[in-house]
Amino acid sequence: MPKIRASIQPLEESAINRIAAGEVVERPASAVKELVENAIDADARRIDIAIADGGKTLIRVTDDGSGIPPEELSLAVSRHATSKIDGSDLLNIHSFGFRGEALASLGAVGRLTLTSRAAQNDAAELNVTGGKVDPIKPAALSKGTIVTLRNLFFATPARLKFLRSDRAELQAISDVVKRLAMAEPSVSFTLRDVSGGGEGRVTFRADAVTGDLFDALRGRLGQIMGREFIDNAVPLDAEREGLHLTGLAGLPTYSRGAAVAQYLFVNGRPVRDKLLIGALRGAYADFLSRDRHPAVALFIDCDPHKVDVNVHPAKSEVRFREPGLVRGLIVSALRHALAEAGHRASTTVAGATLGAMRPEQPQNPRVYQMDRPSFAAKQTAYHAQAPGFAEVQDAYSGRMVDDTPQETGQTPTALPLGAARGQVHENYIIAQTEDGIVIVDQHAAHERLVYEKLKTQMAENSVPAQALLIPDVVELTDADCGRLLENVQDLSRMGLTVEPFGAGAVVVRETPAILGEVNAEALLRDILDELDDQGQATAVQDRIDAILSRVACHGSIRSGRQMRGEEMNALLREMEATPYSGQCNHGRPTYVELKLSDIERLFGRT
Repeated sequence: MPKIRASIQPLEESAINRIAAGEVVERPASAVKELVENAIDADARRIDIAIADGGKTLIRVTDDGSGIPPEELSLAVSRHATSKIDGSDLLNIHSFGFRGEALASLGAVGRLTLTSRAAQNDAAELNVTGGKVDPIKPAALSKGTIVTLRNLFFATPARLKFLRSDRAELQAISDVVKRLAMAEPSVSFTLRDVSGGGEGRVTFRADAVTGDLFDALRGRLGQIMGREFIDNAVPLDAEREGLHLTGLAGLPTYSRGAAVAQYLFVNGRPVRDKLLIGALRGAYADFLSRDRHPAVALFIDCDPHKVDVNVHPAKSEVRFREPGLVRGLIVSALRHALAEAGHRASTTVAGATLGAMRPEQPQNPRVYQMDRPSFAAKQTAYHAQAPGFAEVQDAYSGRMVDDTPQETGQTPTALPLGAARGQVHENYIIAQTEDGIVIVDQHAAHERLVYEKLKTQMAENSVPAQALLIPDVVELTDADCGRLLENVQDLSRMGLTVEPFGAGAVVVRETPAILGEVNAEALLRDILDELDDQGQATAVQDRIDAILSRVACHGSIRSGRQMRGEEMNALLREMEATPYSGQCNHGRPTYVELKLSDIERLFGRT
């Protein structure tokens, strides 16, 4: 039976609004975002958000902004009506909202009440239920606007099935409010959960911060991301061809297991943009393993004509006119800022170390006999105080004294990483500073130093090579041989000369001089692993750096090697002079610094 053709008919206005609302309002957090952005655009200085049941039954946003005159309330809840643009230039956007869809969409899928009072006007109220607009009526309000949204998606009940738990929706709302609060340090924000009625409980609060732009930003980020982030972040302030990048970037050792502490803004607008996230990943590629993520708050400001924010109704994605310029600015600014941090590592490393140190708990309860010491205890105390005991103690001390003169005129302990006092387990260097001790992982630290030297040599010309007296033949699969020979020019620049040697084999004729004696087969297999990990889509320079990182591991001081005092001190001094030496190539800390006061606290000497 042939299918009967349906005729083309225009949809009803209510159906159009509900369809449009599906793009603008995906979940309660979307509604909160639109309403808070409207409040900010109205020059509000204080914004209070109240929600119930994860925003499903109530969302109320109160602000002290400019308000809406009574005669414009009906226009405010109609589609494509806005006071923020005149429609002549859709790129010249200086506000959060500009599409004129939010209030109309919210009124189409929920029960919306809009109460507002503008200067020189009386307060008025307008109700919209499922797209039906009621007449305007007088209201009582001293200033600003109150938008109340009840029973979200009651008009489209199918959408309710796709919402998550109240806790998850509240978390999403909190994240939205925090991002907007970061963008506006001069505005006070309060988020409260009023589920069950009453005043509810405050789940987030950020009071307005005063001061110049950077101080205000620093203060607001401290309120939201915590004091620990501020203490372990480096400031950013870079400009290139009309693009201005500011913000704070966490040290590599202050990384997270997921990308939950990455906040990106374009002209003050919170965004989740693939280009910016990719640039961020590229900037930290040298310092973090693939399962770690940096903590950052980056703000890009530019001429509105250089970026299109009208890509999606949610306005969370943007499109730059010159994406390569933006990526280059982010990568270069971040790497420069991290380089200026030098050998600095995050304070959380020392905190984690102290947290791991706990006095050993004896299996049997202690017996205190201090009131009546035993005869053996008395005899031991007498011998300990007898002449000659101090000399015996010195003879058995493991202390290592560095008598080498310092060219800088400073005593070794006055230097940032102090003076080496010994080596334990043939892997960890113990150094003494003026106010504590430093524990250095010799392999991790030297791996970073070798890597930075290799990169410097590559940038200047190429890595000096060392010819092997007897070329090393390495047997590999045909596929592995092919991949190595495809990259033979890049490998040559790294000081590694590889040539084909029949079927299923290559011959290594030169290795990087900085590595000294090296296992050629192990080095080639590591390079092949890195080529697998990087894939073909990665930029050539990124792939070269990744391979250099693997190569550096082979030239580092190995765990288990005993080091002399002058070698240990030379390593410490080189760390102080080398950028990024606070973390190895995989983002792990190369040293831990413990203050004397913390150590004394461990032993109850406070």
